[in-house]
Amino acid sequence: MTSHYDHAQVQEFWQYVWERDDVYALDEDATDPTYVLGMFPYTSGTLHMGHIRNYAITDAYSRYRRMQGDDVLHPMGWDAFGLPAENAAVERKTDPESWTQACIRRMREELETMGFGYDWFREITTCEPEYYRWNQWLFNRLYEAGLVEYEAATVNWCPDCETVLADAQVAEQDDERVCWRCETPVGRRELDQWFFTITDYAEELYDGLDELEGWPEGVREIQRNWIGRQEGARISFDVSTDNDGGESGDGDGTIEVFSTRPETIFGATFLAVSPGHDLAQELAAEDDEVAEYVATVREQDPDEVGFAGVETDATAVHPLTGDELPVYVAGYVLEDVGTGAVMGVPGHNERDHSFALEHDLPIERVISPPDETEREGEDLIGEDDGTGADHHGDVDETAPYTGEGVLEGSDEYGGLETTTARERLVAAHDAFAEDVTYRLRDWLISRQRYWGTPIPVVHCDDCGHVLVPDEELPVELPEFVQTTGNPLDAAGEWTETTCPDCGGPARRETDTMDTFVDSSWYFLRFLSPHLEDAPFDTDLADDWMPIDVYVGGDEHAILHLLYTRFFTRALADLGLLERREPIRDLMSQGTVLYDGEKMSSSKGNVVAPEEYGAETTRLFVLSAAHPEQDFEWTANNVRGAYDLQQSLYRMATDFVERGDARLERREHDEYVAREIDRTIAAITDEYERFRFHRAATEIQELARLLRRYCEYDRPHGEIYRRGLLTLAAVIAPMAPHLGEELWNKLRGEGLVVVADWPQPDRDTSSYQRERRLIDRTLADVRDIVDVAAIDGPERVELVVAQVWKYRAAELVGEAGAEDTAERGVDVGSIADRVLEGDDVDADRETVAAFVGELVGRDRSMESEQELTAAGEYSILERASWLVTDEFGADVTVRRATADDELADKARPGKPAIHIS
Repeated sequence: MTSHYDHAQVQEFWQYVWERDDVYALDEDATDPTYVLGMFPYTSGTLHMGHIRNYAITDAYSRYRRMQGDDVLHPMGWDAFGLPAENAAVERKTDPESWTQACIRRMREELETMGFGYDWFREITTCEPEYYRWNQWLFNRLYEAGLVEYEAATVNWCPDCETVLADAQVAEQDDERVCWRCETPVGRRELDQWFFTITDYAEELYDGLDELEGWPEGVREIQRNWIGRQEGARISFDVSTDNDGGESGDGDGTIEVFSTRPETIFGATFLAVSPGHDLAQELAAEDDEVAEYVATVREQDPDEVGFAGVETDATAVHPLTGDELPVYVAGYVLEDVGTGAVMGVPGHNERDHSFALEHDLPIERVISPPDETEREGEDLIGEDDGTGADHHGDVDETAPYTGEGVLEGSDEYGGLETTTARERLVAAHDAFAEDVTYRLRDWLISRQRYWGTPIPVVHCDDCGHVLVPDEELPVELPEFVQTTGNPLDAAGEWTETTCPDCGGPARRETDTMDTFVDSSWYFLRFLSPHLEDAPFDTDLADDWMPIDVYVGGDEHAILHLLYTRFFTRALADLGLLERREPIRDLMSQGTVLYDGEKMSSSKGNVVAPEEYGAETTRLFVLSAAHPEQDFEWTANNVRGAYDLQQSLYRMATDFVERGDARLERREHDEYVAREIDRTIAAITDEYERFRFHRAATEIQELARLLRRYCEYDRPHGEIYRRGLLTLAAVIAPMAPHLGEELWNKLRGEGLVVVADWPQPDRDTSSYQRERRLIDRTLADVRDIVDVAAIDGPERVELVVAQVWKYRAAELVGEAGAEDTAERGVDVGSIADRVLEGDDVDADRETVAAFVGELVGRDRSMESEQELTAAGEYSILERASWLVTDEFGADVTVRRATADDELADKARPGKPAIHIS
C-alpha cells in the first residue's frame, strides 16, 4: 500500500462509480431542490482558469448541500451560438456547427476530468434546434404581448464583425467606443431592426433591485446606473414652422422636453431636438440644410458629433414669458433619451452652454448659489441634469452653474430656493407635468450574422411582417456558406418562402437573435430539458425557482443579468411563471491573476487546468481567497494545496496500516475530540458563507492537530478515526476524488459524495471561547520562556483564578451593560454583592480593588467571563498536553488559594503561569 496520493490513478475509478450510481441526478419528484448554477460557458474551445474557479465554487457548494441532505439541481449546458464561433470556423475553413460541437466535446471532457458533479441528463446546447425552437416560440409570445417592435433605428455597427451591437456591447477604450468582442472602433448605421421593449419594465427593474438582498451591492448599483432613473418634469412648448415664407406650416404643434431642473426654465434661450425627432424629420423634408445635417449626423458616432447643429425655421413659445425661442437640430441631443428634445439653458447646463457658445446664443443666469460668500472654495457645481460633469471651486461667472441655489430674474419665483420653486412651478402651470425618465433603451436583438437563432418572421409585400406559425417552428438554419456580410442573405433557397397569412411570395427575416436571448431563460430549460411541447415545465418552475445560488463574473452585471430579469418578468406576465426575479443569491467571482494581470490567451499567461492536476487546481482556487476576491496564481501556493492532499492521504494510509490504536480514553483524548467537534462547527459555518478559503484553513489546522496528537501518544482509535473521517468528509466538496479515496480507506459507510455531513457530538457554542483561552495561554507560556531565556523548562504551572473573581467579573459585566454616562458602575455595591458568597477568601479591600480594576480595564476579555472557574480548569486540563508536547515540560493545572503567591496574578480567562 503506497502512502503517495496519485490523483490521476484514482479519478477515473471514482468518476466511474459516481456515474454508475448516478449520484448527481435529481429526482423529478423533488420538491424545491437547492438550485446551484454557474453561468454556462461560451464554447470557446478549452476551459480557462476563470471557468475552473466558477465551477469549483458551484460544485463545492452543491456537494456540501447534497451532504446536508438537500435535493440539489446542478446542471451544465453550452452557450453555443455567437459571432466568435462563426469567425473561428471561417478562419479554419469549416462551418460553425462542426467547430462548436468539437469545442463542446473537448470542454465537456475537461469538466469531467476536473470531477465536477453535473446532472448531465439535463445538458442543453443552445445551437441545437430542440433549444432554439423555444427562442422562436418565446419571440412569438412576446410579439403577441406587444413587447417586440420592428423599426428603423440608428444603431451601433462593428465593421469587423459586420453586425449591429446593443449599447451594452459597446465598450469604452482610450476615449473611443469599441466592439466588446474584437475592440474595433464602432460606427453608426441606420437599419430596420428588431427590439424587445425592455423599457416597458424600466421602473419595475429599477425598484426590484432594492429587494435583491442576496446580490452584491456593486452589481445592483451598476444596474441602477444603467437603467438611469431620473425624476423631473415634462414641459410643453408650442412650436410653429415657417415653411411658406412667413406663414405657419403643417408643423405647428407642441414639443415636449424633459428636465430634471424645470426651475431653470427662465434661463431657456433655445430649444434643440435630436436628428431623429419627428420635427427634425419633418423640417428636413422641407429644408435641404436641415436634411443634409440630419443625414450626416445620424451616421456618426455620438461622441464625434460635438456641438454642431443647424438652426431651423421653427420657433418655440416660452410657456411662461411668451418669448419666441429658436429651434435647432443638434446631434448632442439623443433621440432615445428623455423626449429627444431639450430646452437649452446654457447658464445652468454644461452641454447647453457648449452649444450656445458654438452658435453664439444668449446665456442667461437665473440661479445663484446660496450665500456665495460663506461657500467660497466649496463645491458650487452640482449634477449636470444627467449630461454634464461636476466642477469644483469658486463660482466662475463665465461657466454654467449647475448646483442648487436661489432663483433670480424669474418673475414671481425670484428669491425662492430651487427645490421650492421646482415644486411650485410644476403645481401651478399646465405646461408642466411631473415625470420620470430612464436612461435604459430597448434591447436591440437583431444581428446580421449566421450563427444564431433565426428570427421567426417573414416579410410579405401585402401583409407586412408576419410571424412564422408555432407549428412550423423551429425555423432551422440553412447550410453554412462562407461569404462576406450575413451568409443568410446569400441563402436564396432558404430565404424565399410563402406568407403564412396570404400564401403569396415572401422573404424570410435574415437577422438572427442576439445570443443573450439564449441565456436569458436557459436556467428554466434545465428544469425540464427534454420537454417537447413547451419551453419549460411551468409547475416545476413555480416549485423550483428562483435559482438559489448563481455564480459568474461581474462583467455580466448589465448584459446577461439585466436581460434575465426582464425575461423573467415578461414570462410571468405571459402566465408562464409565478416568480418575477430569477435569482436569490448572486456571487460575482473574482479574477485569477498571473504576474498581476488577468489570465488570458492574448497575454500568453494562461495556466492550463491539467498542468497541476484536477484536484490540486480545484483545491488551490478555492483556498486561495474568498470567491469574490481576485487572487494571484503562484507556484508556491499551488504547492501548498498539493502538500495538503499528500499529508491527508499519508495520515489515513498510516492509520490503516498501523492498526495499533488505544482503547482507553485519557484527558488529552477529550481535548482532541472536542477540537474535532469545534472544527466541524467552524467548517460548516464557512461552507454556508462560501468561505472555502477559511474552511481549507480549518482543515489544515485539524490535520496538524491530529498529526501532533499521533506523535505525542498512541492515539485513541475511535477518536483518531473519527478525526480522519471528518477530514475526508469536509474536504470532499473541494477535492472530491481525495475525499472519496480517504473515506474508502477508512471504511466510511457508502460513498462520501452522498454521506451525511458530519455533526458535532457535543454543544459547540462555547468552543470559540475555549479555543481563545487555550491559544492565549500557549502564547503567554511562549512569551515567558522567550523573555526569561529559559532553556528547556522542566515544569509549568497554570493557576486558575479564585471562584469569587469569576463572580466579580460576571457582576461587572452585567453592570457595564446597563452603564450610562450619567450613572457609572458602583464598585462598592458590586464588592458587597461578591462578599455575600460563601466561597470568598478575601477581604473587602481586596475584592473592591479587583472590581475597580475590572471596571477600568479594556473589555476585550468580556466573552471569556462566561467561563466558570471549573470550566476554565477543565479546559486547561484537557489542553495541557499541548504545552508538554511543545516544551517537553511537566504541566500542572490547579486552582488558586488565598495564601497562594500566584493567586494575585490569576484572572478569569487568563491563568497565572509559573515556569521552572
